[in-house]
Amino acid sequence: MKRDYYEVLAVSPGASADDLKRAYRKLALRWHPDKNPDDRATAEERFKELSEAYQVLADPERRARYDQFGHAAFEQDGGFPSGFPGGLDDIIGDLFGDFFGTGRSRGGRGGARRGDDLQYRLEISFEEAAKGTERTLSFARMVGCEPCGGSGAAAGTSPTTCAQCRGTGQIRLQQGFFSIAKTCGQCGGRGAVVTDPCPPCGGAGTRRQEHSINVKVPAGVDTGSRLRLRGEGEGGTRGAPGGDLYVLIEVAEHPIFVRDGADVVCEVPIGFVQASLGTELHVPTIDGQATVRVPAGTQSGHVFRLRGRGIQQLGGYGRGDQMVRVLVETPRRLSDRQRELLEEFARESGEEVHPQSKSFLEKVKSILE
Repeated sequence: MKRDYYEVLAVSPGASADDLKRAYRKLALRWHPDKNPDDRATAEERFKELSEAYQVLADPERRARYDQFGHAAFEQDGGFPSGFPGGLDDIIGDLFGDFFGTGRSRGGRGGARRGDDLQYRLEISFEEAAKGTERTLSFARMVGCEPCGGSGAAAGTSPTTCAQCRGTGQIRLQQGFFSIAKTCGQCGGRGAVVTDPCPPCGGAGTRRQEHSINVKVPAGVDTGSRLRLRGEGEGGTRGAPGGDLYVLIEVAEHPIFVRDGADVVCEVPIGFVQASLGTELHVPTIDGQATVRVPAGTQSGHVFRLRGRGIQQLGGYGRGDQMVRVLVETPRRLSDRQRELLEEFARESGEEVHPQSKSFLEKVKSILE
């Protein structure tokens, strides 16, 4: 059985992002395999457990899923939820730099560099969020330069090995038992220097290009949901993998419906005569029209539930319901005949026999006595 992620990091469920980062940094320093040569196998298991917990809890969307469903939230994703570009080395690099001396850097050897991630804000309608949709995204991104193969050097030439870092792209400094790696200032981390740059890309190894991609938006997304498309970000150089594209969802407001989790709420006005005598209402839903039977004597604010007419749960856990709240409208203008009939109704009924009025007056008397 997996341990609770909060227990693994020794933090409370209400821990902030800074608390999580401090806890992970402290424990990762303690359990990194390179710092535990006498019991490396145990350290590797513990370090993997720590990194998995941090990777989930540091992501607000995954943390919300974990808080609601626990480890089961990621079973359909194949277990350990990947989501940080480059995996665990990137997490370590973000928190520690290259203190552990893993030999990995953003630049890589020989100028190979992973592409940057991109972010795209996509606005969809309420109905599209409820049922899912497919969109074509068009945007400009940097891709590897084909004429030079991403090397940045003109045809017939090649980059020369950087004399300062000797092709590693890094300058290493030793501080105690930590090995600190810094990007080489001579070659910018590429490990090579271009003396005769490629004209199309100017020696960068990448160039800007328009790109289109079809994106399937699953049913149940909401504002703030994020879709990750691997390799659809900026292109890498010299054969390095591309970055990722993160699509941030924004759901437009609907003129009738309001979302409450997986439920849909709509308010329907009815006349006081309809509320008194009962009626049938034809109400809109995200699937079309539905009929609601309103019994006689329905009070304003009463909610009717239409089961299964709500929004698909993200991840396939069924659909929510639609809540129909009726609001009884009081007429603002009355004809003489209408006023006469209402006055006759009041005389016939008597104010004291109105259940709600009677109950309210009894409460007032109990306070004053």
